[in-house]
Amino acid sequence: MSGGTAQRTALFSVLAAALLVAVKLVTGLLTGSLGLVAEAAHSGTDLVAALLTLFAIRVATRPADEQHHYGHGKAEHLAALAESSFLIVVSGLLALTAIDRLASDAPPEVDAAWWAFVVLGIVIAVDAARATLSYRAAREHHSAALESNALHFASDLLGTLAVVVGLAFVAAGEPRADSVAALLVAVIVLFAAGRLVKRSIDVLMDRASEDAERAVRRALEGQRVEVRRLRVRQAAGRHFVDLVVALSADAGLAQAHTTADAIEDAVGAELPGADVLVHVEPRDLEGDLRERATVAALSVPDVREIHNVRVMQVDGGYELSLHVKLPRAFSLGDAHETVEQLDAGVLAAVPSLRMVHTHIEPLARTDWASKPSRDEVAEERGAIDEVVSRYTGHEPARVSFRDAERGRVALITVLLPPDQPLPSAHRRAGEIERAVRERCPALADVIVHTEPAAAGRAPS
Repeated sequence: MSGGTAQRTALFSVLAAALLVAVKLVTGLLTGSLGLVAEAAHSGTDLVAALLTLFAIRVATRPADEQHHYGHGKAEHLAALAESSFLIVVSGLLALTAIDRLASDAPPEVDAAWWAFVVLGIVIAVDAARATLSYRAAREHHSAALESNALHFASDLLGTLAVVVGLAFVAAGEPRADSVAALLVAVIVLFAAGRLVKRSIDVLMDRASEDAERAVRRALEGQRVEVRRLRVRQAAGRHFVDLVVALSADAGLAQAHTTADAIEDAVGAELPGADVLVHVEPRDLEGDLRERATVAALSVPDVREIHNVRVMQVDGGYELSLHVKLPRAFSLGDAHETVEQLDAGVLAAVPSLRMVHTHIEPLARTDWASKPSRDEVAEERGAIDEVVSRYTGHEPARVSFRDAERGRVALITVLLPPDQPLPSAHRRAGEIERAVRERCPALADVIVHTEPAAAGRAPS
């Protein structure tokens, strides 16, 4: 909300209300019209309301600070609640006075002088002008306090019209019509004040807005997420949205962040200016072995991405192979330590796994079957030994084979210097994979796992 424009509007309301209080009260006392006195009281409440609004707007436009993390917007609603309560008390007293006059045997003395109608005509013009001005400003700035002022000024206009009709009947010979007009003004004010009280309390108590909640759910229709919690509150024309959504448990951090950004943009399009907070949680694992293993792997510090996760069934048990991406600045020794933590975490999370085969990379699911015999893979084993020796200077630390649905897969562990940069180690692993595929085109896949030579794992 533009503080300068809103404050100028509120200041105009203060001056107009002060003028109308004086005009109505003097005219009412001179003519003996209870209706005009009621209208003076009504304008008096508007004067209090305008002063409160001016104060509230100055407070509400202050930015958030250490004590008010959500800003000061609710000051407007506190002001609206205070003025509404005051309206109810004053209007109730005026209603009782009007009823007492109507119940009296002696008719009240009211002078329906011509100049009183002139005064009321001026009052009507002022009421109409300030009601229109406040309503436009309230819509432009989404201000609850300015909107409450607009409602009060509109009720002033209706009340003044009622007083005009009452004085016209008094001039025609019906003196009690003025009391009827006063009672009508009191009822109008009580009704308007009741609405303002309810709206102010709803905001101060953070009552959920059904319209805002529907808007948020519309924004989420295009997002593939599970909504676990939705909270919406409003203050000074601005919505605050608190969302908890669930994604697939094996979704990466980057995917979760991108999804949260997309949700914030979508909600902002439905509720302009809204403050949106999105918390992302993993969905329940539901016993899926691959998903549980992936979640455990992603929970290891410095693991950036997991992909090509495969489950292998071997002699009635399971083994897992996966590709893991780590920071490019890592040396092979650093990467190996992280992968050791990954292996231990995955095995702890999925006790049914016998072994984890990891391919390290710098920053589709297949059912596997039997393990071939050594004689069946003698030719491939010889080619692998030759390729690894050519690229590393020694034979692989470990070589094993698995028969998959798409064909036979070779799992190779090679030893490289522990201080070798991770990008270089990854390139060497890729070169070995390509060379083995060229030598053994019958293999469906080749997975090379790199370890630092200092680890001392003996070739198998």
